[in-house]
Amino acid sequence: MRRRAIRKCPRQVDTGLLPLKDIHTAIVILNVEDQEHNACKEDVMAFFRAHGIKSEIFFFDFRKIEKNELLLTSIQNTVLRKDLNWYGMPNQEKIALLQRECDLLISLVDTSHFANIYSALCVKAKFKIGCYQDDSKVFDMVISGSDNPRKIFAGMKEILLTIQ
Repeated sequence: MRRRAIRKCPRQVDTGLLPLKDIHTAIVILNVEDQEHNACKEDVMAFFRAHGIKSEIFFFDFRKIEKNELLLTSIQNTVLRKDLNWYGMPNQEKIALLQRECDLLISLVDTSHFANIYSALCVKAKFKIGCYQDDSKVFDMVISGSDNPRKIFAGMKEILLTIQ
């Protein structure tokens, strides 16, 4: 079912490396389960603000949330565990939320969860950077080597600043 969903997901945009001067809009996906997701969000927003890039941040929260527990992020920009079908694909409402055109997609979700791969496919970005690559080859560039999303984003910043 997952392979079929990936085949059916249209890839409307040819992707490749873009220099920072050509990036005007960005989408970033963070994992709420990472303890430093708030600090990473602040780093991301500060970097894009400093370079005049309009950014949107989305979150994955696949924790089992108890009845009395509150969400850590806004429901409008968060894909929850209950938003996934039985094989891990987000529902149509969340997919529609992610199907936006942008110049850059950064996925700081270091997991093989199918929702991460499928969401990255749905975003119509010209340049896609991630922390995890699978057989579908969604990302143009993969930066890994740390469990800390702030360190991974710091590596991504260095590369973005050096691409001419």
